Amino acid sequence: MIRRFGEAVKPGQRYRPRPGVYAVLMLGGDILVTHQDQPRPEFQLPGGGIDRGEHPIAALHREVIEETGWRIAAPRRIGAFRRFTYMPEYDRWAEKLCTVYLARPVRPHGPPTEAGHTAVWMPVGQALDLLANDGDRAMLALVAGYPR
Repeated sequence: MIRRFGEAVKPGQRYRPRPGVYAVLMLGGDILVTHQDQPRPEFQLPGGGIDRGEHPIAALHREVIEETGWRIAAPRRIGAFRRFTYMPEYDRWAEKLCTVYLARPVRPHGPPTEAGHTAVWMPVGQALDLLANDGDRAMLALVAGYPR
């Protein structure tokens, strides 16, 4: 069974499956996160949806570059969680299946290419307070050895 985080499921609401991949990118005691301006400003683990026919690891590399500008290496799956949420950018209700990987940030390739995203390095403890969703915080706490 995959743990669920976030809003309660709304009775009668139809949710479309949306698989995605996300990365915990730590260097020393810091983590690389993305700050997304829209639809509401928030800090997130870099990542996003897997396109039809795309391999999850290829999607992870693509999403991390788009949202942070960094290249990564050695991704290792650490867990998964589900969220039921409204996605205003797609005007749809989604059941997001979020698979999270621990990967090594290798080097910056350039600025983020996805509009409205900014790469931010911050201490792990600060990220545990600022990440916008409970699932992201739980996965980071697991990797960093913080009790939650």
